[in-house]
Amino acid sequence: MKKWHPFASMPEQYIGLQDIINKQVEVPQPLLTEEQMEQINFTLIEALHTNKQVYLTYYKQGQCITETGFIQFVDSFGELFIFIDDVFELKNKMRLSELIDIGFM
Repeated sequence: MKKWHPFASMPEQYIGLQDIINKQVEVPQPLLTEEQMEQINFTLIEALHTNKQVYLTYYKQGQCITETGFIQFVDSFGELFIFIDDVFELKNKMRLSELIDIGFM
């Protein structure tokens, strides 16, 4: 797909090509079983109380993204949690429904 970049001289054409490329790499959001959701819940609670470093895999805009860091806050009623990434130490507020997998480092 990189061979088409020199032909993207018009901004509209470049945006259209980028949209086509992004749609080709999109994946559907994986569905989790009750057992997987329960395991994620236990791991989140343990990571929050022990302050251990975890890796997270979450779904965002058609992509599965994996990051490492620490869990700072979990709101099970609002279905949100706050994750501090390991690289830039930024706070990321995410929905629990976006979370695919979590584990300890």
